[in-house]
Formats: sequence, structure tokens, C-alpha cells
Amino acid sequence: MKNIRIIGVGHKPAETCVTNDMLSEIVDTNDEWITTRTGIKTRYFSENKNTSELGYEAALNAIKDAGIDKTEVEAIIVATMTPDNAMPSTACLIQEMLGLNDQKIMAFDMNAACNGFISALQVGSSLLGRFKTVLVVGAETNSKILDFADRSTCILFGDGAGAAVLRYEECEKETFMYSNSMGDNKNILTCKNNGLTPLMTSNRAVNNYMTMQGNDVFRFAIRVMEEAIIEVLKEANLTIDDIDCIIPHQANIRIIKHVAKSMNLPMEKVFVNLDKYGNTSSASIGIALSEAKAQGVIKENDKVILVGFGGGFTYSSYLYQF
Repeated sequence: MKNIRIIGVGHKPAETCVTNDMLSEIVDTNDEWITTRTGIKTRYFSENKNTSELGYEAALNAIKDAGIDKTEVEAIIVATMTPDNAMPSTACLIQEMLGLNDQKIMAFDMNAACNGFISALQVGSSLLGRFKTVLVVGAETNSKILDFADRSTCILFGDGAGAAVLRYEECEKETFMYSNSMGDNKNILTCKNNGLTPLMTSNRAVNNYMTMQGNDVFRFAIRVMEEAIIEVLKEANLTIDDIDCIIPHQANIRIIKHVAKSMNLPMEKVFVNLDKYGNTSSASIGIALSEAKAQGVIKENDKVILVGFGGGFTYSSYLYQF
């Protein structure tokens, strides 16, 4: 697809930084155990801000980075599995916070779990032409659905938001996409209920908690992330050597390193920030993309692959030239 431009990115972590040592005070774990198995050192939890508020702040940062007026936004897509409400959508709440109630806006949420940001980018890209400017947000307050007695999950996840502003502009640079899903793997990573209870409370029903079969997730992830990279490269008629940077879903350093090694990809070409934020689900790739740009890792004309997977299971890739 042509004429797709990412003109701005931004992110916002939640307000409270939680170290591995802090988690060891409430669950049977320690810093060495978490670091060696996941690569995570800290994560951020939200005590006062809900998903919409984090998404709003990330959106403001992306709009500022884009150098546009917020009134130019014509559609808002929010990827989340931890919305403020079943309804109205988090996207509509962000629309209100942005002060865009007096103009015509398409606003809706979508849920592809940890794969949400790429899925929202793909949907947003498909809307360009009908709309000139689309705001994509990935936002989560995963702490709402964590069981802090389960060290297999509570050590992994964090809260935060990432955002991107898509623009329809005449351009010869092409964008390529790949996506797939496997619903028969639905029970490997799940949250049976809706997780809409108040932040960080202790009286939640057990079914509100996220559960994960870690070994199965690992085996699935290393296979499908490689598939997603290979397939989008085929679509673009490129090789892995043509790619300047890969931004994977920040789930676990072992997954990331395994995929890189399998594809003969030097880790210097792989952007990693899960040591700071943990797995922020739908926000993960948006936060990483924003940080990579801010740090100068991504330069003009660089070819970048975003690649992720999420509960469902779903997996996708997005190859974009800056």
C-alpha cells in the first residue's frame, strides 16, 4: 500500500514504577529469577489513571510529534483488552478528552490482546483515503487483571500507552502488512471475564484474572513471529538484510533472542525496552516505536518491521519505510 505515512508517535507509561525487588515483597520471586527468565527489571502500574487517561496522554504526545492540530484527527482507533468500560468505548472517551466532540469523528475500540497495536495500525492504514488523518492508540491497565499471587503472570505485565498519527500523503514508499490468527489456541492465554473492575482492588472475581500457559506461549510465539517476518518480507520482495530495525512485541527477552538467532538477525537491529516497561500488551509496540524514534534509532528512509502476537491467538507484521 502506498500513501501511508506515520507522521507522529508518542507514549505514556503509568505513574508508579515497580521494581522486581518490590514484587518480591508480595509474591515468591526475586530480581535474579525475573531478570534471567524474562529480561524485565521494572514495570509501571497505574494507581489513579485508567486506560483512557493513559491513552489520551500518549495521543497528545503523538499529535505534538506530528506537528498538527488535534482538530485534524478524523478517526480514533484504540487497541486495548483492559478498557475503562464495556461501553462507551475508550476511543470515545479519548475523543472527549481531546475536545473533539464538535466535529465528525469515527471512534472505536478493538481487541487483539498484545497484537493490538499492529492490528489497529493495519485497520487505520486501510481507512486512509477515506480519512486524511487517523489516530491509533494502544493502551492498557493490565494491573486490573493480574493475580498478584501468580508469579507466572504478575511479574511480566505493566501499564501504559503508545500512539501513532497516520496520514494520507502522496508517497512512493510502500507499506506492507501480514496477519493471521488461530482461534484453536484460545486457552493458552486468556482472561475469562472482562476485567473492568476498579484499579488495583483485592475483591475481584477469580475469572477476572489473566491466566497463561507459559511454555505453550513461548513455543507459539517463536514460530509465528518468524512466520510474520518472513511473510511480510515476501510481500515486499525484500530480505532480512534489507531491514534496518525490527520492533517486536516486548513479551520476553528469550522469545526475542530466539527469533533473532533463528533468522540470523543481529540483536543490534532489534529494539528492546521491555527491561523498563515489561509487557504492556497492546501498548507494547507503540511505546517501543515512540522510544526508538526519540532515541534516534530510526532514521529517515529506514525500513522497519513491527511484529507481534497476542492472545487469541493472533499475530501480525507491518513493514514501513520512514
